[in-house]
Amino acid sequence: MLSAQVIQTCIGDLKEITKIGLVVIDSAGLLIASTLDEKDFSQDAIDKFTNSVAESQTIGDYHYMKVFHEDKVMYIVICKDRADHVLVARIAVKQLQSLLIAYREKIDKNNFFQNLLLDNLLLVDVYNRAKKLRLDTSARRAVILVEVEKENDNGTLEMLKNMFSQQSGDFVTSVDEQNLIVIKQLDEDSDYDDLMEISTTIKVMLNTEIMINGKIACGTIVSELKDVSKSYKEAKMALDVGKIFYADRDVVAYNTLGIGRLIYQLPINLCQMFIEEIFGENVPTQLDEETLNTIDTFLENSLNVSETARQLYVHRNTLLYRLEKLQKATGLDIRVFDDALTLKIALMVVNYMKYLKNLEY
Repeated sequence: MLSAQVIQTCIGDLKEITKIGLVVIDSAGLLIASTLDEKDFSQDAIDKFTNSVAESQTIGDYHYMKVFHEDKVMYIVICKDRADHVLVARIAVKQLQSLLIAYREKIDKNNFFQNLLLDNLLLVDVYNRAKKLRLDTSARRAVILVEVEKENDNGTLEMLKNMFSQQSGDFVTSVDEQNLIVIKQLDEDSDYDDLMEISTTIKVMLNTEIMINGKIACGTIVSELKDVSKSYKEAKMALDVGKIFYADRDVVAYNTLGIGRLIYQLPINLCQMFIEEIFGENVPTQLDEETLNTIDTFLENSLNVSETARQLYVHRNTLLYRLEKLQKATGLDIRVFDDALTLKIALMVVNYMKYLKNLEY
């Protein structure tokens, strides 16, 4: 059903243009909207309009027309029994019918995409319903997942709907107040760089327009409508993996997760065995920020001591002291490539195990 405000705006705009007032009631006789100067519609008169079986008829000084949607009477438009008034009423009927179709399609699309994302549709239903909703089943699409702060209102949803229009083949829906989904339809020549650019734009808009922080994750590009749920699952995984292993990134793509994606899919018992094998009982769960920064910078500079010392603004001997101290604590000398790789993976596994432990609470 259309809201009373939408209907009031519809007949209000008509009166502003034509200077002719109308009254709209629903099929039960409830007054929905009015722009007529007369306020003296009696309940008996309204009952006559609603009880009449004719689609359009004159009763007393007034003429009415019924608004149908899918063979069901939704509204009754009433006007004075004059030719120019009847013409305006016909226009109102057509407008209300168009609004009902648009509203129905919007609701149906929202229901369709939510069920598609959750894998609640059979393959045959996907294509049958897509045909009814006039959706291109072979268009290239990708899912962008937007997670915002808890205290956010509907501002983000409205912002995304303004950014992505259904006319362009895009669709925006929400999982809850924190998680919103953009199903983005892409051109044939669009690639992952374009997808990352779109995701980054969303992040910028969140910061500048809504003034909130958020995390953005996107799945892979799929070429079949049925695979949109796959892209959604990938975006969800990218969001989780980003929080665990790449906390400094606000925009994460599934196809750039690297080894973090592999670790995320490991069973917890294998993770525990690996950590015990590497560290024994001395698991480095609480390395200080300085040590972690030293490790990251050293690895980023391909184990180059001089360049790492320069970027950290420390003396070469100070850096060597830190590396030796780390070796005593972990048993790994990250100046050796194999040990550096082992420590990097081990620290990522430790972070993953901490994440799983927090989920239990």
